[in-house]
Amino acid sequence: MPSTLSISHLTKTYASGLEALKDVSLEVQRGEIFALLGPNGAGKTTLINIVCGIVRPTAGHVIADGHDIAREYRAARTLIGLVPQELTTDMFESVGATVRYSRELFGREPNAAYLEKLLRDLALWDRRKDLIMTLSGGMKRRVMIAKALSHEPQILFLDEPTAGVDVELRRDMWTLVRGLRERGVTIILTTHYIEEAEEMADRIGVIRKGELILVEDKHTLMRKLGTRQLTLHLLEPMTEVPATLRGWSLSLSAGGTELQYHFNNSSGEPVGIPALLRRMSELGIGFKDLDTSQSSLEDIFVGLVHARPDAVS
Repeated sequence: MPSTLSISHLTKTYASGLEALKDVSLEVQRGEIFALLGPNGAGKTTLINIVCGIVRPTAGHVIADGHDIAREYRAARTLIGLVPQELTTDMFESVGATVRYSRELFGREPNAAYLEKLLRDLALWDRRKDLIMTLSGGMKRRVMIAKALSHEPQILFLDEPTAGVDVELRRDMWTLVRGLRERGVTIILTTHYIEEAEEMADRIGVIRKGELILVEDKHTLMRKLGTRQLTLHLLEPMTEVPATLRGWSLSLSAGGTELQYHFNNSSGEPVGIPALLRRMSELGIGFKDLDTSQSSLEDIFVGLVHARPDAVS
């Protein structure tokens, strides 16, 4: 599958000396949803602003669907839509007018049917004549999404698009995103709602202190870096893990009534579980129930951003 967005050795150093991006390279495939995760100040918005032509890089280059964003700015920018974190639009304009104007800015021919469907999909059609200043915060966010999609971009950046919005808008937003992906639109998402990335994204990238420390298929990432936990509900409580069981990664909880075994999920079902259960049987340690759980993408993300730099491979 061809890359629709190619980022090569991108670096950004501000006049203050802050190195916001450090040699970032990334290929994003056509029609995929790519989630870029990182703590505040990691460089996510700087990266987006460079691709969208808002900030100039110190070094490196970006190709958007075959167009260099520096040498072919107009052609490249026409392919890109951006939903920024901030609500930046003319508050004294009507909803319909501002969306039509946004389309015209990119030189697209009028298409009343497309814009009507877009506004209906975002529950804005009945508010099309209202001034933006009269809308709620959630409705203003819907207008920002409509503006970003008004010129039918092939690459869409969503920079924290559902931060602080209601559940209904989040649902409508992701329904719209799934429809865009089905039409081949490439979507790059940043979010603090990691469960959204876990549900929506095809691949995950983690950025920390300006460096892209990991890019991986979501399912592969969770399989490689995720951990699982086996909890045994004991018949009799323990005060400590017996010395003969210390070959396994075990801990006690719930007042010694639960024995927990943590293991890596990268190689499928671990051989340690059958051996552990056999050894417990030999020692006469009984249990009445057991259950397993698996780490979430959020657990993996927190582990990555707090890991030592030399611990990330």
